Amino acid sequence: MPLTRLDNGLTVVSDPMSHVDSLSIGVWVNAGARSETEGEHGIAHFLEHMAFKGTSRRTAKDIAEAIETVGGEINAATSVESTAYHARVLTDDLPLALDILSDILTDPLFQEEEIARERNVILQEIGAAEDMPEDRAFDAFPEAAFASQPLGRRILGTRPSVGAIDRDALTGFFKREYGAGAMVLCAAGAVDHDGLVRAAEAHLGAVPSGTAPKPSAARYTGGTFIEAADTSECQWILGFEGRPATAEDAVAAQITAMAVGGGLSSRLFQALREDRGLCYDTSAFHWAFRDTGVFAVHLASSPADIDEASSVVLNELERAVSDLTEAEIDRAKAQARAGVLMSRESSAARMGQAARQVAVFGRLLDKDERIGEIDAVSAANVRATLASMLSSPPTLVVVGEPGALTREAVVERFASTKGDVAA
Repeated sequence: MPLTRLDNGLTVVSDPMSHVDSLSIGVWVNAGARSETEGEHGIAHFLEHMAFKGTSRRTAKDIAEAIETVGGEINAATSVESTAYHARVLTDDLPLALDILSDILTDPLFQEEEIARERNVILQEIGAAEDMPEDRAFDAFPEAAFASQPLGRRILGTRPSVGAIDRDALTGFFKREYGAGAMVLCAAGAVDHDGLVRAAEAHLGAVPSGTAPKPSAARYTGGTFIEAADTSECQWILGFEGRPATAEDAVAAQITAMAVGGGLSSRLFQALREDRGLCYDTSAFHWAFRDTGVFAVHLASSPADIDEASSVVLNELERAVSDLTEAEIDRAKAQARAGVLMSRESSAARMGQAARQVAVFGRLLDKDERIGEIDAVSAANVRATLASMLSSPPTLVVVGEPGALTREAVVERFASTKGDVAA
């Protein structure tokens, strides 16, 4: 995949796909929820909404009509560490897509009436999340795992924090965080790299250089969040410190999550649902950030079954440290390899992956390198990584019936896990 850096520091990446007639193009800004200061909670997400609400050249309706007139799609998303603005169009419409993206990223008006309207939209978005027990649990999880830190804050913000965001705050965050050095322009599909670079220079070459301030280092703390609620299912998450995306055992942590709870054949799914019928949904996951990570298990179970279900999770995690089999790990590695290769069939996935690689690693990783990293993971790597993660302070989040399990009991259960690992 070709990569070029413009004079102002903006990175341009392309991933050509000769067999398609369309392309996905987007700008990734290395500014997300963890870039916010104490008084800016929710502003990264608010700014993402406001980018589509009008420029000097286009109204909000003009933006929507322009892209949809050619059959294209445009959207954006805010995450913990970045904000992405992207479109999918037919090949001949790349100039239009880039013109719109550059317009909203260089000339947003932040009109007062639009801010008021969009504030109400975001408050409704917060309300929708509050109506969903699973969303409440997953919002609370990073808050407990990274207590009192930007990394743990809810991306949407809170009702009071969103209510306090005004035009001056939006303008200040935009000027501080949206420098060219913090941006990656990426296109995947029917795209010519040299043509993309020329277009980027014309549309984004005048973006002020410089990178955004580096967010404060994250520190995993672990913690507890219990919300007793009258729900038909109890949402339960148990987490531990994971691995940063750049860590030597980051891929092993990913494979660990897949082996433990990444599919229908995983031991947690088999033990909880197939063998005992204790839940409808369960999974294990690993979130890797730039300087930290988190490994966790989620399940949704009836209040009557939550104690037994949580006990099964602890038993299976403890057993996995010493007896996670080669066959289980091989299946997880096959899932990971397939994920890499299948995602390459989507221009949107390839665009997003390339942009994240540049943002996190400072370079591009081709598929052979990624497959090689997966293949290099051994059973010993997985068991040692799991043992190390389980020995960290736990994070326990429950929305629904609290159940009998306490965070202290988890600490006691896994206190000596590192010494139990089997090579």
